[in-house]
Amino acid sequence: MAIYNSLMKNLKINNRFTAELPADPDLTNETRQVKNTAFSYVNPTKPSNPELIHVSEEVAELVGISKDEIQSEEFLNVFSGKEILPETQPYAMCYAGHQFGNWAGQLGDGRAINLTEIENNNQFFTLQLKGAGKTPYSRTADGLAVLRSSIREYLCAEAMYHLGVPTTRSLSLILSGDQVLRDILYNGNPAYEKGAIVCRVAPSFIRFGSFEMLAARNELKNLKQFVEYTIKHYFPEITGEPKEQYLQFFKKVADTTREMILHWQRVGFVHGVMNTDNMSVHGITIDYGPYGWLENYDPNWTPNTTDSQNRRYRFENQPQVAHWNLYQLANAIYPLINETEGLEKILESFMDNFIEDYNQMFLSKLGIFTSREADNNLIDNLEAILQLTETDMTIFFRNLSSVKKADSVEKAIEKVQFAFYKIEEVSGDILDAWKKWFTVYLQRLNAEKLSDEERSQKMNLINPKYVLRNYMAQLAIDAADKGDYSLVDELYKLLQKPYDEQPENEKWFAKRPDWARTKVGCSMLSCSS
Repeated sequence: MAIYNSLMKNLKINNRFTAELPADPDLTNETRQVKNTAFSYVNPTKPSNPELIHVSEEVAELVGISKDEIQSEEFLNVFSGKEILPETQPYAMCYAGHQFGNWAGQLGDGRAINLTEIENNNQFFTLQLKGAGKTPYSRTADGLAVLRSSIREYLCAEAMYHLGVPTTRSLSLILSGDQVLRDILYNGNPAYEKGAIVCRVAPSFIRFGSFEMLAARNELKNLKQFVEYTIKHYFPEITGEPKEQYLQFFKKVADTTREMILHWQRVGFVHGVMNTDNMSVHGITIDYGPYGWLENYDPNWTPNTTDSQNRRYRFENQPQVAHWNLYQLANAIYPLINETEGLEKILESFMDNFIEDYNQMFLSKLGIFTSREADNNLIDNLEAILQLTETDMTIFFRNLSSVKKADSVEKAIEKVQFAFYKIEEVSGDILDAWKKWFTVYLQRLNAEKLSDEERSQKMNLINPKYVLRNYMAQLAIDAADKGDYSLVDELYKLLQKPYDEQPENEKWFAKRPDWARTKVGCSMLSCSS
């Protein structure tokens, strides 16, 4: 145990989850239905030859790990799952969920193992390994993860954080040294790939499905205990009678979920798998699978091959899905309240509040910070025109900040034309539509009091210049597969300052290249991605 003194000096372990919630008495690691419990104790599968690929010094500092400790053998062993920290018992959580709108029953942490909870600077963090091996909830899977999906998760969580989007964080990315068999597109062509483990960090990994599981099994005593545990530790500002507390809790979750989705829409992020088991009660983005950023502005786009037919989780439908998922959470905690009025009131206001917030957010992307009755038409018309020809969402809004009040319509269009994938298509009726929109837009800008410079500065804090496009992640994956991790580090550093100009990184301010249009990993991905 002594070899861990350096880590233990800084890690203040506080296992509230396992100390206060019911544990699975069965300690065997066999897949099964696990009842009357919140979690099962399980140790990670030991990797054969772990190798540290990348670590976030920022997140390490957040949880209380120094730069020197990052380089230690014990850091590598603990965060690869090779060794267990003293005074801790890793565990996998039990939860259920609706997947693509259908009840799936028990799901649980099938390839995630929570190492422990850490207290640092009066904040609590759960450290979780993704891809660390089989758990009682793995069903027919092995609980492992491959390098490509691990790189995508590691980079994306940190990219989202620096974009200002509520999210889990990434502490470390470690190669396991083992081969993992995966069928990347579920088409009967499995192949061996490099295995990897990501350490994810969050206040907790409690999900909507955590409460759905208990309600579905009518484990009302455990449900009450779990909700009250969550309120006590994560929403201490909530007070009053029990029923009032449950309603306040639900409203908090609804409000933070709405704010999270609003940020997704602001930056053009599509989660891809908005199942209720992938929804956090903290209103943070969790479980980065087949995600993507809109390249061309296509509200109907989803990055998930599994969802390619119905497109339930397409970009434009994310607010509605969040609303639907909140209905399921309301149904789960209803037995504790036995009254529908309060829950229904919160649910009914969700979309109204979202639409109001969305319009305000969209206007801010346009550099409009006051409100007029006709502004909704300005938004609706732009959303329609953006789809007339392939138009890169990130580039369009970023370059829109360079438009000045005194510009002609033609000059304004010239300033955003880099966003068009096929500039020759912007002619005839399409060009006329753009001219009509910019005529109204320039008039609207001239009604604003902000100077061109002030407006541009504010817009550039809202519209990122750099996002983690799928082709960028794929380039890093391809290089890493050959043992070159320099691109992982380059993108990690780039995405720490997504709103800055970064002239040295201008090559990444680019439309999706033609080769990436249909390439696996760049256009659509499976849940194994």
